[in-house]
Amino acid sequence: MTRADLPPDNTSRWVASRKAAVVRGVLYGLIPQTEALRRYGLSEEEFRSWIAAVADHGEDALKTTRLKEYRKH
Repeated sequence: MTRADLPPDNTSRWVASRKAAVVRGVLYGLIPQTEALRRYGLSEEEFRSWIAAVADHGEDALKTTRLKEYRKH
């Protein structure tokens, strides 16, 4: 994965694959978390929820329909 695999700065529609790319980018050290939050206009809480979803249930958990299901558990 390279910086070219990260979503564009102006991303407004967050599908699971884009969320996963940002999570991987931060975890792999391609982009610092602070830069990712600023670049994509994310709150720390929102980004942490993405990381937790991936850690607990895999990248599939980032799909909007799955997030609701996994939050119940």
